[in-house]
Amino acid sequence: MKLAFSWLTVLPLRVDHVDRKAAGRAIAWTPVVGVVLGAFVVGVLELLAMSNTPALVAGFLVVGVVALSTRGMHLDGLADVADGLGCYGPPERALEVMKDGGAGPFGVVSLIVVLGAQAAALPHAHWGVVLLAFATSRAAFGICCMRGVPAARSEGLGALVAGTQHPWLVIGTWVVLAAAAIPLGWRAVVAVVVAFALVWLLVKHTGKRFGGITGDVLGAAAEIALLAVLVIA
Repeated sequence: MKLAFSWLTVLPLRVDHVDRKAAGRAIAWTPVVGVVLGAFVVGVLELLAMSNTPALVAGFLVVGVVALSTRGMHLDGLADVADGLGCYGPPERALEVMKDGGAGPFGVVSLIVVLGAQAAALPHAHWGVVLLAFATSRAAFGICCMRGVPAARSEGLGALVAGTQHPWLVIGTWVVLAAAAIPLGWRAVVAVVVAFALVWLLVKHTGKRFGGITGDVLGAAAEIALLAVLVIA
C-alpha cells in the first residue's frame, strides 16, 4: 500500500526496493488509493460550495487539484496514448510518439474533452459517486495488468506490472465496486459496468496497436474509467 500511494500521489513516501512482486501487490491496492483521493476531492468540493464558487469553476479547480496531487501522470498517459493511437506506422513508430515529451493534436483534444467533462460533472455528483468514480478509476489498473496481457516494452512501468494480477482478483474487485454502486442507484451500477468494458476494450486495442501495455496505457485507462462513472452516474 505504501508503494501504491508513493506511485499515485505526491505524498512524500519513500520505498527503497521495488521488485515485480511488490509492484503487483501495489497494483492490487490502488483502488484504496482511489477511495482516499475521492474523499479528498469531496472535501475540496464541499469547501468550494461553501464559498459559493460557481459550479463549473469549482469543477475545473478540483480537476487541477487532482492533477497536482497525482503529479499529472494519468493525464500524461492519456495524451500519449491518444497521440500513439492517432499516428500512422507500425507499433514501433507509435511507441516512439508516445515516448516523446510533447503533446500532439490528438493528445490535446483528448485532454480538453476528458478534463472538461470531468470538471462539468464533478460539482453535481453525489459524494458517494465521487468515491466510486475514483475507486473505479484506480481499479482500471488491474485490468491492464491481468495475466496474459503483455508489456509493449521490455523496460518501464508497463514491463514491471504487466501480467501481475490474477484474473479472479480483478473480477472480484470490480464485483465489489458494482455492489458498492447499488445504493447509489442503477445508473451507478451501469457506470461501473461501462467503465469496465471501456478499459477492457482499451487494453485489447492498445495490445493490437502497441504490442502490449505501457505505463501510459494505465494512465489513460484510469482517466477513461473516471470519466465514465462521473458522466453516467
